[in-house]
Amino acid sequence: MFAAINSFLTRAVALVSRAIFGFGYNSLSMTNLVSGTGVVAADTTGVGTGRSVMAAASYGGDKAIFGFGSVAGTFYSLTNLVSNTGVMATDTAGVGTARIGLAAAGYGTDKAIFGYGTNNYTVTFYSLTNLVSNTGVVASDTTGVGTARGYIAAAGYGTDKAIFGYGAINFLSNGTRSMTNLVSNTGVVASDTTGVGTSRQLLAATSYGTDKAIFGYGITNITTGYVSITNLVSNTGVVATDTTGVGTARNDLAASGYGGDKAIFGYGYAGGNLSMTNLVSNTGVVATDTTGVGTAREGLAAASYSYA
Repeated sequence: MFAAINSFLTRAVALVSRAIFGFGYNSLSMTNLVSGTGVVAADTTGVGTGRSVMAAASYGGDKAIFGFGSVAGTFYSLTNLVSNTGVMATDTAGVGTARIGLAAAGYGTDKAIFGYGTNNYTVTFYSLTNLVSNTGVVASDTTGVGTARGYIAAAGYGTDKAIFGYGAINFLSNGTRSMTNLVSNTGVVASDTTGVGTSRQLLAATSYGTDKAIFGYGITNITTGYVSITNLVSNTGVVATDTTGVGTARNDLAASGYGGDKAIFGYGYAGGNLSMTNLVSNTGVVATDTTGVGTAREGLAAASYSYA
């Protein structure tokens, strides 16, 4: 029996072994695949409508979905599915409220959730969510879950739950927040939990270590204040205090799990677009910068895909 359990746990760690970065500013439709050892591949161009400030998550156990975003002030609700071999499909249009600055995460072992965002940068912020089935079908809006805000991040934790965190209630007035909202394994979003770590927006988050999560980077003030801090999330959804000084301070980046139990932060902006990445170990330790991987850009998204 112990051998069977051991075999199951080994397979579970290896299930989602690769990652994909996609899209970005300005109107880019390119992707970069990440191997099971954290090596980022060269650009693949021409996949779906080029757009930025979107979100992505894994679903179905081995696939991914990118959704929403904008181009030159036009906001989209379209999505693009990614196969378990990393091939991105053409656009699927018209799913939920068009917006940017939202986040997405997997939950319930094989489903995903998009949440929050804005459609005009400074005034209209949303607390709505859209659930994604295990076949990649996006549901209509569910409203009224937690404080309306944008430029947030989200990740899976505890093997079947998710967490949304941080963000801003006004992009230009620096109304950043440190609150989080937990998501159950049935996709139900909980009320706000406040005061966890430094308030910031335009950060990234991902799962690591099979059942934990990490929030990283971001900006505390819209004109300055890039940070390299991270906050680890336990397998019960408890967010830890700040860990500072990990890699180049930047914002508007993306993150994903890879290799079954590790993670990667990539790209972003700090006075200019960046192509660097930072690997995260299965204990949540962030490595120093790796530079020069793919086109430098901001406002992209990332997700895990593929069985090993």
